[in-house]
Amino acid sequence: MYSGSSDGESHETAQRKIPPASSMPWVRNLRRYIGSGTGLGSEALMELETKRILLDIFREKQQKSAEAGTIPSFYKKACARIKPEEGSISHRVQRLAKYRFLKKQSDLLLNADDLDAMWVCLRENCVIDDATGAEKMNYEDFCHIASVCTEQIGPKCRRFFSPSNFMKFEKDESGRIAILPFYLYVMRTVSLTQARIDMSELDEDSDGFLQPHEMEAYIRGLIPSLAQLRDMPASFVQMYCRIAAHKFFFFCDPHRRGKACIKKVLLSNCLQELMELHQESEEEVTDTEQAENWFSLTSAQRICDMYLALDKDMNGTLSKQDLREYADGTLTEIFIERVFDEHVRRGKGSGGNSREMDFESFLDFVLALENKDTPEGLTYLFRCLDLQGRGYLTTADIHTLFRDVHQKWIEGGNYELCIEDVRDEIWDMVKPTDSLKITLTDLLGCKQGGTVASMLIDVRGFWAHDNRENLLQEDEEPEEE
Repeated sequence: MYSGSSDGESHETAQRKIPPASSMPWVRNLRRYIGSGTGLGSEALMELETKRILLDIFREKQQKSAEAGTIPSFYKKACARIKPEEGSISHRVQRLAKYRFLKKQSDLLLNADDLDAMWVCLRENCVIDDATGAEKMNYEDFCHIASVCTEQIGPKCRRFFSPSNFMKFEKDESGRIAILPFYLYVMRTVSLTQARIDMSELDEDSDGFLQPHEMEAYIRGLIPSLAQLRDMPASFVQMYCRIAAHKFFFFCDPHRRGKACIKKVLLSNCLQELMELHQESEEEVTDTEQAENWFSLTSAQRICDMYLALDKDMNGTLSKQDLREYADGTLTEIFIERVFDEHVRRGKGSGGNSREMDFESFLDFVLALENKDTPEGLTYLFRCLDLQGRGYLTTADIHTLFRDVHQKWIEGGNYELCIEDVRDEIWDMVKPTDSLKITLTDLLGCKQGGTVASMLIDVRGFWAHDNRENLLQEDEEPEEE
């Protein structure tokens, strides 16, 4: 009994004497000491820091998972974010900043008087080549003229007299360049820069692209400065701008997005062709050259008269039957059908089954036929020639396309010919990469794509190819006289 009672009493006494750990001051101090990391070694500190970093990463992932309830937006249109509201203060400030920037760039350009003064300086300080009589300058003369022009015109002409510009031009044995090509380079640079400034002023959303109405406004502003268009009737100005602007979009907007890149417009042949109308008198230009220049007044009136003549029912659009009369009816039936299939939108009338060609589609049609040798014109025509829409032409396609040309050829009283021979000739002209099919790349690469297209869609085009040697002799006879 003694021993049993002794054990029970000692156990109860131990429970009474041992306080809880949380109430012991030394335990609290030890935990506080360890938690601060002061008494830990380098390994323990590294482990503690690692745990903290992993905990932060875990919490960040949990937060992202909680926010992933909705699908995030992967694309936001830039202009939609930064384009200010019409009439707002930010919108007016943006327009004012754009105006001042373009005004500053315009002030840095040489005007007509500056260009005349530069030409005088070039001629007064150049040397005459004894062999050719051309006016030339070496690099020392070039630097001297730069100093003279800077004194007379101002520092804005200095950028044209850089060493890199001098090296752009062809030099003779003495290291001299002709002054005329240099002056023409300066004039073209000034002209293109001014054109870019004018187009940028019309670019309402400042995205570097012009929409059709903006392009028409640019051309309308040019008309008073183009000598051959000054006498244009006021009633015809709107139609002219519509026709002229369409050529820019045909060549500079191949994907038909409804906007043309300003840089492409400046570098295109279209702008150069338009600027040719600066010549003072149309008498200096032959009738043929006027007709070939799309931007001449004669050409624009010709296109309007052609469209009105084809529109028999005067409803403002052309049907297939109307278009068959184009070019005196020399185009084939299958080509007309393919044009409507590929390039004419389906109308809303007659249950959506009618197709009528509007004026814009007619302009595309004419531009493609008059520019068959260009990539843009040939691309337009190739879509019509590709009967199956496979991206290439087979011998069967060539046979089908030329069958209508052959029929018109015989109806015109010409000699009999073999379609297979013409097909083989076309294959020899193109020399396709794949001997079984002709692609658009093959037509563009052979440099005879326009001729091949004419042979397949127009009996007059095939006649011109068949009589090419006689036509060449006729062109050479006036030169011999």
